[in-house]
Amino acid sequence: MNLGLMKLTISILFLLQLLLVVNVSYKSENKLATENMTENTNPITGNKLKIIVREKTFTATILDNTTAKAFLTLLPLKLNMEELNNNEKYAQLPKSVPTNASEPASVQSGDLMMYGSSTLVLFYKSFSTSYSYSKIGKIDDVTGLVSALGRDNVKVSLELEKH
Repeated sequence: MNLGLMKLTISILFLLQLLLVVNVSYKSENKLATENMTENTNPITGNKLKIIVREKTFTATILDNTTAKAFLTLLPLKLNMEELNNNEKYAQLPKSVPTNASEPASVQSGDLMMYGSSTLVLFYKSFSTSYSYSKIGKIDDVTGLVSALGRDNVKVSLELEKH
């Protein structure tokens, strides 16, 4: 075998091995991403969030995911939530939390999500969106949520519900 052909053969074998390693790595990362996306749909059993707005108290079911668990460690919180777009209130958390954002296509009234790693968002109207959020939970019964939150900034208390 001549030297040029041997070098070409070795180069091709090296590239094939590299492609195999990249493919295995991609499949592993893709599987992890899929597992992280599916973990967002299950509620944490026994953990309910109490959200107090003015004199009205709402209960939210918290999801079993990394973002929600990190958020729970920050409780209790008293936040001044700012109005945005006549459909949501938002506030900066005192500390960032890990996120796994995805684009939900639409949000529903009562959704509690993270925008980025330190902005908590409480949606009080349903609408379509192209933004990405990390889900934390959802208010169980949104009756009276719009009127409680009002049109302006509002103080909101968040704490774990005691059983």
